[in-house]
Parts: sequence; structure tokens; C-alpha cells
Amino acid sequence: MNEEIHKCKRIQYDLKGVNEMASQESLVVRQFLKAGKSNQTAEASIEAARQGLEALSTLTPVSPDIDIEKTVIEGMNAEWVTAPNAVEGRVFLYLHGGAYIMGSCNTHRYLASKLSRSTAARVLVPEYRLAPENPYPAAIEDAVRIYRWLIAAGYSSANIVIGGDSAGGGLTLATLLSLRDEGERLPALAVLLSPWTDMEGSGESVKTRAEADPWLSPDSMRQTPRLYIRDLDPRHPLVSPIHADLTGFPPMLIHVGNDEILLDDSVRLVNRARAAGVEVNFKIWDDMWHVFQTFAIPEGQMSIDEIGDFVVNRLK
Repeated sequence: MNEEIHKCKRIQYDLKGVNEMASQESLVVRQFLKAGKSNQTAEASIEAARQGLEALSTLTPVSPDIDIEKTVIEGMNAEWVTAPNAVEGRVFLYLHGGAYIMGSCNTHRYLASKLSRSTAARVLVPEYRLAPENPYPAAIEDAVRIYRWLIAAGYSSANIVIGGDSAGGGLTLATLLSLRDEGERLPALAVLLSPWTDMEGSGESVKTRAEADPWLSPDSMRQTPRLYIRDLDPRHPLVSPIHADLTGFPPMLIHVGNDEILLDDSVRLVNRARAAGVEVNFKIWDDMWHVFQTFAIPEGQMSIDEIGDFVVNRLK
């Protein structure tokens, strides 16, 4: 574990431009999240959690110039979210977060709209099957099917970005692993926001960031994985990509908050990816929490702008 801590420090030394002071908007959201966290109970139902995430999304309306096109792809409900500046043929396949048990087009429409504008891409958000009704490997199967549909529809892998937040970040990595092992061409880039990459919850940050994290609790992160993986080994690389061979992966951007219990999920993933020769653009954001980009705060927009630069500068 000491080795991992030293690696984390080396990565932090590489950071540039991290915020020196949290915005007032972020402080308000932090207090809101902390109040909700204090009211969490172990008895809370999955349906209540789903409804809560849906309700949270109503706080961030989408700009009226964003085009929303509902569709069905491979039997899945999905949405195309398109900003006016989207480049023809450029697609961002976005896999929403929600611990594999919640999340939808509704909960991630605001984030998808921001990403569409910053990356100049049409963003496709599929509603992959959720646990516990549809446990592992349903989500991976759905994500792979959506990507293959894009290729079959004529989109070039060289113009496809794949990404996601939290569980969607882990799902992004599992999708890339599955496609690579099948010998298929991978998307050009991957974007991961606070990815959940360790179903064991073995990172030191689960303990060291427990008080600082205004949103996630260690107890919930220990209980939730079984709803998705059931009896599967939590170290299986398709559910815990920190144990995967990432050789051949496309360049990745990873953004994570310093005040979240899943911080080490990103740190260890970065170490694993770089050891495999993968190009990684990594940033830890001071005073930020899990997937802070989903909120209308200056820091969230700054992160989204950096994602846009990462994508636009590589997809000419």
C-alpha cells in the first residue's frame, strides 16, 4: 500500500491549474449534498434511490438550443443529445453512472448537453439494463451492442469517443476490454469522470476521504456491488478494471475530485494504464466531489471545457 501512496504523490506532482479555492456555487451544492448524505439509511430502497437521482436532475435544465432526439437502438431506449456546433460524423458514446442500479437519459441529459457543446460531438446516451433486475454482464453486453451498432451504421471508430461517469466509467473500461479482446477497432478516445474501478472498495481513500466526501458513503459502496456482480469475484477485471491488462487502450482523460472516497479508483487506474503504455491525461480537482461535472458550478464547466480541448485537439 505504501507503494500506491508514493505513486499517488507522483501523479499529484504532475497536476497543473488545480483550483486554489472552491466557488461559492460549489459550496452551496456541497452543503446540499451533505444534508442528503446525512439522511441516507441502509434501509433505503433501490426505487427511492432511483427517484432521488431523477429528482436531482431537475436542478440542471438543458439549454434550449440543444436538440434532444429520443430513439430506440438494439432494443434500448436512448437519446441523441446534440449542440449546434456538433461536427458531422463525430460521436461521443456516453455511458451514464448510477452504481449500475440507477441512472437514465433524464439524469445525464444536462451533462450530455455540456459535453456535446464542448467536444463538438453528437452525444449518444443509451439506457443499458440495470441491476439488480439485470446483473452482470447485462450492462457490458448492452454497451458493446451499442458500439457495434454505431460501427454498422457507418460511424468511423476514429471519430468515436467513449466515456462515462462513476459506474459508467467502469463500464466504459469493460466495454473497451471486451472489444479489444474480440479484435475489434476501439474508439479513438476515452473520457472517464470519477470512474468506479474497484468493486472491493480496497482503496485507502474509502477511509481517508470518508469525512470529506459530501455525497458517497463507504457503507453504501460496500453494499451496492453485490446487486450488480452477485457471486462474481469482485476482482474480476470486467468489474474492477484496476486489475485488467489495459494494453492497446486509446488515449484517456480522467478527472476525479480530491474529496471523494473513490479517488484511489482513479489513481490506481492511471498507474495501471500508464504501465501498459496508455496515454493518460489525469487531473485531481481540489475541493471537488464525485462527478461534480453534473452540477451547474464553475468547476464543473472548467472540467467540461478541458474535456472539450482533449477531444477537439485529437479529433481533427
